[in-house]
Amino acid sequence: MSRTALIVGASRTLGLALATEYLRLGWNVIGTVRGTERTKLHELADSSDGRLVVESLDITEPNQISALRDRLADRELDLLFVNAGVTRGNLPIAEVPTEMFAEVLITNALSPPRVIESLRPLVTATGTIGVMSSRQGSLAMNTNGGQDAYRASKSALNQLMRCYAARYADAAHTLLLINPGWVKTDLGGPGALLTIEESIPGVAATINAQSGNPGLQFLDYQGETVPW
Repeated sequence: MSRTALIVGASRTLGLALATEYLRLGWNVIGTVRGTERTKLHELADSSDGRLVVESLDITEPNQISALRDRLADRELDLLFVNAGVTRGNLPIAEVPTEMFAEVLITNALSPPRVIESLRPLVTATGTIGVMSSRQGSLAMNTNGGQDAYRASKSALNQLMRCYAARYADAAHTLLLINPGWVKTDLGGPGALLTIEESIPGVAATINAQSGNPGLQFLDYQGETVPW
């Protein structure tokens, strides 16, 4: 029986590549996009023989999260993975406008746990719940500063996932924070060390290798532990 992955934020770059990889591995995939415009995910769905379903979701809108949960009420998920990340410039924290800081924190830190809390009943008892984090969310690895708002948001995300893990300590779900590495995307920039094709197969392999291991881990795309 085919397994099913819900990838939240799959319209482009890392999320799109992750949806593509899970299709390649034989999974059924539900991928979300923000808004109603046609994306590369829709094109991928057209060639998927029905194994990829596209759903609309803005993770910063709680009513849309609830609506997605209702639409998927009869589905069972082996993997729920939330891919979310925005940055609005590399500014020192004193120069970050309040509205910008709020946007980054809401998108990167607050919204992924909201999605998880709402959709967790759809995940199988021994399924996996993961979020896309970053090495920039690691306090221990921050030796050069920069990207203050983005770093703060990913550190907050990591902390909120620790809260989640403690709240549901008796559950058997595998919980993962994933650092995909420094990847050549709009967010990572052209000077990044990895291509998407070098990162994402490792991300999927790391996620799948942890299946059945309950509790929270912070891992990179090679399966190595990332210090908190």
